[in-house]
Amino acid sequence: MVATMKELLEAGVHFGHQVKRWNPKMKKYIFGERNGIYIIDLQKTMKGLEEAYNFVRDISASGAGVLFVGTKKQAQDSIMEESQRANAFHVNQRWLGGMLTNFLTVKKSIERLKKIEAMKEDGTMNLLTKREAAGLEKERAKLDKNLSGIKNMKELPGVLFIIDPKKEKIGIAEAKKLSIPIVAVVDTNCDPDDIDYVIPGNDDAIRAIKLITSKMAEATIEGREAINKKAQQEAEKEQISEKIETEAVAEATE
Repeated sequence: MVATMKELLEAGVHFGHQVKRWNPKMKKYIFGERNGIYIIDLQKTMKGLEEAYNFVRDISASGAGVLFVGTKKQAQDSIMEESQRANAFHVNQRWLGGMLTNFLTVKKSIERLKKIEAMKEDGTMNLLTKREAAGLEKERAKLDKNLSGIKNMKELPGVLFIIDPKKEKIGIAEAKKLSIPIVAVVDTNCDPDDIDYVIPGNDDAIRAIKLITSKMAEATIEGREAINKKAQQEAEKEQISEKIETEAVAEATE
């Protein structure tokens, strides 16, 4: 079990939006209504969370990257902290148009950011005029704000994990265009149709966002550990083979 019913309840994952702000496509994920607010069926959340966890773990175990996306204020900290804990990638400020569909251009911006950072590090910026240095620092700060979370992303990710698909429409459209699977926390006012792995849940409460994001981080970590374990086993196998070969050669020459 990825998360217990108690964990989900305590984090307020079951609270949806006001009844008047719903998307009828979310009907099958709704348990009922209380005081004008839809209550999400946590049995469905548990099922969706488990399926999403297994998928993200397997993608991570295949060696592909996981991109955490959440630019709304309530999600920014959790997205950054959990993606960093999982050594994954994140976008938590603004989704730049073409971040996926025009990735080659984005990579050039990342190279530019790294170049300015290197100039700052090795003292080259100290040799410039105050005006030039200030201009570069301004450029660095802007690039860093939007690209720091994908600075080390050398290729397109294997999956996107999204908080609030309604807010991240551009990212979803780009991922769909490139056939990149999407895992998302989907509230009662969202359209689940474009999401491959739906986790029905509250996408506004910080605790709910933190809980589900932490589970996706754990899935990413577990997947990466599987790669390391496999590599270790293969290295051990190779050592044993070499040892047997060496002993066989030694016996043959005696």
